[in-house]
Amino acid sequence: MSACRLDSLEKCLESHLPEPELAEVRRILFGKETPKLDLPECAIEAANEQDFELKGYMFDAKKEELRPPRRIRVGLIQHHIVLATENHILDQINAMHSRVGEMVKVAAMCGVNIVCFQETWTMPFAFCTREKEPWTEFAESAEVGNTTRFCQELAKKYNMVVISPILEREALHNTLWNTAVVISNSGNVLGKSRKNHIPRIGDFNESTYYMEGDTGHTVFQTQFGKIAVNICYGRHHPLNWFMYSMNGAEIIFNPSATVGDLSEPMWPIEARNAAIANHCFTCAINRVGTENFQNEFTSGDGKKAHHDFGHFYGSSYVAAPDGSRTPGLSRTRDGLLVVEMDLNLNQQISDKWSFKMTGRYPMYAEELSKAVRHDFKPNIVKE
Repeated sequence: MSACRLDSLEKCLESHLPEPELAEVRRILFGKETPKLDLPECAIEAANEQDFELKGYMFDAKKEELRPPRRIRVGLIQHHIVLATENHILDQINAMHSRVGEMVKVAAMCGVNIVCFQETWTMPFAFCTREKEPWTEFAESAEVGNTTRFCQELAKKYNMVVISPILEREALHNTLWNTAVVISNSGNVLGKSRKNHIPRIGDFNESTYYMEGDTGHTVFQTQFGKIAVNICYGRHHPLNWFMYSMNGAEIIFNPSATVGDLSEPMWPIEARNAAIANHCFTCAINRVGTENFQNEFTSGDGKKAHHDFGHFYGSSYVAAPDGSRTPGLSRTRDGLLVVEMDLNLNQQISDKWSFKMTGRYPMYAEELSKAVRHDFKPNIVKE
């Protein structure tokens, strides 16, 4: 079977393992079982009509004597581009708005409080073609752009926080950024978070288009909890997750665009590791499909010129601080993952494992301050 045709790891296991072994494999792979979430029949029917996968799971926490539960629902949306890359730019954007708008409508039926889209969701992931035109024309204002206004309407209509990762054009200096716009359920733009780490690996050499972000590790206080957005390549940097957590993030979203040959073995591990290490929930979102471009491009790696980056493998999932995680969405289909979580679990697991309390941060800070100096000498003892 072609790798891009494998629907999901979970379905493969279900097809080949008897139930007793399957349950044990699930425990090892995914941690404590995440029960399925009962979703409204109207939402299931709408997802079927719109031809996208709909899954729901839940993470619970122990009942406490002093604090009531803090249950909220997040929605992760992964999708193909709707129109081929040679179509008119505005047509591509409008088609994407229409598609995702229908999926958000279903998320609202499922009671979602916070929805997050994939990285630069309004466009093909063209940043590695080395072409500036026409792809930079997709860039919009984070504050008043067409896509932000579209998301503001969704947020107000459905009383939902919307995380909208776009290609941002900052008009004052005419600079481009890879940016996630965070829109409150009131419809107001709460702020933005720019991509902290820019890949320079294989096809994914994106510094031609934008540089490392300048918004630091911003955390947004919403009605439904404190959230942060760690865009794509930042998931490979443990300290990046850590700093969002240090600023109080209870949920860290990781909107991404990554292909199988490059990163798939790392995908199920990194966001889960971050949830464990930082006593918070993490949400990993990846696009799906193979996006073809009219002009061939190379990566300077000696390989033949090509028209695509490979298969974007979806597999979006949510991980909890106790080490458990949901099964992923499909590797091949558009999908909406709805996850109910009790944010009290963060403190409960922190009290149990105490990674934050036992961290030696002053020692790390002192040694890091030395390590970044040009005259740094490693602390190595030799015979």
